[in-house]
Amino acid sequence: MPQLRIALAQVNATVGDLQGNASLVVDWTRKAREGGAHVAVFPEMVLTGYPVEDLAIRTSFARASAEALETLAGSLEAAGLGDVAAVVGYLEHDSVGPRNAVAVLHGGRVVARQSKHHLPNYGVFDERRYFKPGSSLDIVRINGVEVGMVICEDLWQDGGPITALGDAGVDVVVSPNASPYERNKDDQRLPLVARRAAEAHAPLAYCNLVGGQDELVFDGDSLVVSAEGRLVGRAPQFVEHLMFVDFDLPGGREYEQGQIGDFYVRRVFLSDAVPAYEPLPAPRVFEPLSDEAEVWHALVTGLRDYVHKNGFRSVVLGLSGGIDSAVVASLAVDALGADAVYGVSMPSSYSSEHSRSDASDMAERTGLHFTTEPIGEMVDVYVSQLKLTGLAEENIQARCRGMLLMALSNQHGHLVLATGNKSELAVGYSTIYGDAVGGYAPIKDVLKTLVWDLAKWRNAEAEKRGENPPIPENSISKPPSAELRPGQVDTDSLPDYEILDALLDDYVHCDRGYDALLAAGHSPELVDRVLRMVDKAEYKRRQYPPGTKISNKAFGRDRRLPITSGWREG
Repeated sequence: MPQLRIALAQVNATVGDLQGNASLVVDWTRKAREGGAHVAVFPEMVLTGYPVEDLAIRTSFARASAEALETLAGSLEAAGLGDVAAVVGYLEHDSVGPRNAVAVLHGGRVVARQSKHHLPNYGVFDERRYFKPGSSLDIVRINGVEVGMVICEDLWQDGGPITALGDAGVDVVVSPNASPYERNKDDQRLPLVARRAAEAHAPLAYCNLVGGQDELVFDGDSLVVSAEGRLVGRAPQFVEHLMFVDFDLPGGREYEQGQIGDFYVRRVFLSDAVPAYEPLPAPRVFEPLSDEAEVWHALVTGLRDYVHKNGFRSVVLGLSGGIDSAVVASLAVDALGADAVYGVSMPSSYSSEHSRSDASDMAERTGLHFTTEPIGEMVDVYVSQLKLTGLAEENIQARCRGMLLMALSNQHGHLVLATGNKSELAVGYSTIYGDAVGGYAPIKDVLKTLVWDLAKWRNAEAEKRGENPPIPENSISKPPSAELRPGQVDTDSLPDYEILDALLDDYVHCDRGYDALLAAGHSPELVDRVLRMVDKAEYKRRQYPPGTKISNKAFGRDRRLPITSGWREG
């Protein structure tokens, strides 16, 4: 018979909302207990939300986190949930400094505490800036089973806490995580978790955060593997979920505590008795989403949580009839519902008839609110008074549109969505204070070729469900254009997007230098031209709104380069 039932609570926390997050823990611990769980595992820093950034070094916040943890232990006991061992991530602050920590709450008390040992300092992570590393491991005995803990990055590093737990002797390892989403990351997790289970000689239960936090999005994808590395259970992506798993473990063994390698191992006793209960069926193994589905759900989740967690009720965006605005509008409708999305067509004298009709078609297909606000007269005032020509005349159209959207935002409380994609942002093909205005940029980290792929995928999904495809076919098939002068198309000033995106992938995502780019097959003329455009546009990217990260190298959080720089590749 199994000895221990663990529930992995894949939940959506909000940074700084200590009271709301504590209520979340109580609610999901109640669900875990109703399902017969003896242990409820929550994600990394669930009590504070993640990442807390500079809140970590604010003493008042750290003190509030510590107090909230103690209060939470009492709240669980008062709610009749004190017999469940709740593994809760939080912000600790001791005499050394702030720590990314996890605690075990049981019987109205904090019975164990452990700090993260490996502090990541790459990509979006700045944990060495904020936290002090831990040097101890708490192993908690529950129902005669020895339960060890590791926090997120401790799992990704060879050796360290996992090896020490294996040497110390554990029956099962639980791992709270706040691992941000990026494309194909779910393919890395399962092999990693399987390797670490083998190193610990014990099953491993990996519980990941879900939901959006500013530019980051967490996909869940929580896992349980056996000591042999076999996948036992897998949670779905991008939704809150409670996964139960029963463990039939040796238990009952006596282990020593003390120094093991670099760590001091402390044993915490809770119970030896094994309550009688009927075993559950094996947990479900949810299949990972396809690449386009995964990206779409990430973008929807990031947008929805940014809007809701920041107190907005509606969004507004310019509907040009082009592919970018159509995809952003479709994302917004999926995230918020059509009634919360306001699309505005803002034709100028250069706007084509198909742009206007495609924008109207998009609105009809999705049911979003739609209005038309011509900008011709506004543009004429600027052009005539300032005698604008050429690029200045082109850009004033985009700036009139941006000003109009911000006015509607001020008047009605909408959040403005910027509709630019990563290819445009990379080469500076966006008008600062024009189409770059907004509070959030949903496809900021999406290359143009992927925008088309997502549009085709979303329409195909609608057809599978017997629904009307949300994105007009003409928006997908027609040549992209800013329509700021007669007959303009993007390829007048940019390479074909298939060629451009391949180069941007190598230069931005892979950090390849000039010689490596030539060796990869890109022409010298193209490399010279595109790299010059990318490097010159850094100041624009600094002023662009935040947007959901889906790649390994998003502008802003991952790729941080000086604006003023004399370095040029080549």
